[in-house]
Amino acid sequence: MEADRATKRAAAIVAAVAAFLTPFMGSSVNVALPVIGAEFALNTMLLSWVPSSFLLSAAMFLVPCGRLADIYGRKKIFFAGAAVYTLFSLLSGLAPSGAALIAFRFLQGIGGAMIFGTGVAILTSVYPPRERGKALGINVAAVYTGLSLGPFAGGLLTHYTGWRSVFLANVPLGLLVLALVWLKLKGEWAEAKGEAFDFPGAAIYALLLVALMYGFSALPGPVGYILVVLGLAGGVAFALWEARTASPLLDVSLFRKNRVFALSNLAALIHYSATFAVGFLLSLYLQYIKGFTPDGAGTVLVAQPAVMALLSPFAGRLSDVIEPRVVASLGMGMTAAGLLMLTFLVPDTSLGLILAALLLLGLGFALFSSPNTNAVMGAVEKRYYGVASGILGTMRLVGQMLSMGLVMLIFALYLGKAHIRPANYHLFLAGVRTAFAVFGVLCALGVFASLARGNVR
Repeated sequence: MEADRATKRAAAIVAAVAAFLTPFMGSSVNVALPVIGAEFALNTMLLSWVPSSFLLSAAMFLVPCGRLADIYGRKKIFFAGAAVYTLFSLLSGLAPSGAALIAFRFLQGIGGAMIFGTGVAILTSVYPPRERGKALGINVAAVYTGLSLGPFAGGLLTHYTGWRSVFLANVPLGLLVLALVWLKLKGEWAEAKGEAFDFPGAAIYALLLVALMYGFSALPGPVGYILVVLGLAGGVAFALWEARTASPLLDVSLFRKNRVFALSNLAALIHYSATFAVGFLLSLYLQYIKGFTPDGAGTVLVAQPAVMALLSPFAGRLSDVIEPRVVASLGMGMTAAGLLMLTFLVPDTSLGLILAALLLLGLGFALFSSPNTNAVMGAVEKRYYGVASGILGTMRLVGQMLSMGLVMLIFALYLGKAHIRPANYHLFLAGVRTAFAVFGVLCALGVFASLARGNVR
């Protein structure tokens, strides 16, 4: 039975505000990282864990939270997630040390997982297939509006009121989400109600992701290799367990038998792996090499997500009438071109070239994201919406974590554990160029996965 107009509107507003919240935090924190690093005397590797700890915990809990939402209700899990996220935003802003900040960010990521794993699922539950691309496009636009305003607002807040205000500013936004869910979102969605929750599967899943993500960040050291091997072994164990259990956390046949679902998720993983660290790298480049203030760097970085926010609703509507794989593949190709442009960065690179690359990245991302989301959610039954949303969110977060992991690995090879100082700026810049080259090639290869997925309609 199709939802009424008021329910659709409420779901769209709640999902959009929540979708704005988390990227706004992430992109604003990127601009504040040099100031945070200076206050807590964090080296490059530890500093990268300020964003990475959030991504790790969110990735660990996303699919389990999506499954819980399918069983117990998507609205309940969404509301609880917004509460957890808001609480640890407050505590992050009050953190007394770098270690405490990283720990609070990890716990904040659990709330993020509860939001990520349910927001898109609620939208997909409420909107019929003929309207879904438009709704998802608006939701993706909210994500990119957060990304657009984050660097600018984060720069201003850091410059005038200190880095702690970046976290504290999210508290009223979180309270707004809670109020909207409580007052406006009527109904509950739990198509898998009564099914058992797979606790052993959830534990294996979380541990394998910890091993993979932390191991990847520890490369090229021996601990890194050991953890990556353990993580891969955990992946095999997880697949075997899920295939045998009566009520799996993740039905592995979704990947084995559903080509559109499997390759759309692979495309998302590749795309986010190739793009997430762009803001991190350019924020450091603009502040260390170009001498920009945090607010100045944020103003430059706003170019990419601004284009994404403007064009995502159009791309979503386009995917309602044109096969999503065509639109998404075109977008991924444009993203690859923008990344390869940034391999030419030198100390005197013009601001015009940087802005042109950011605009091309924004256009590519807009054309990729909402059509790809439409393909994933349109490829599964209603009872899997929460899990499908969780898997897609996991691809995004694991991709973002891999993106940061690649940067950490490259910086470890070029800089070791040294702080970024004028004496080693040339090594830092060589690492940045290498990272963009790796990301550009990765994204170019991802176009083939995107094209191979087949048609949704």
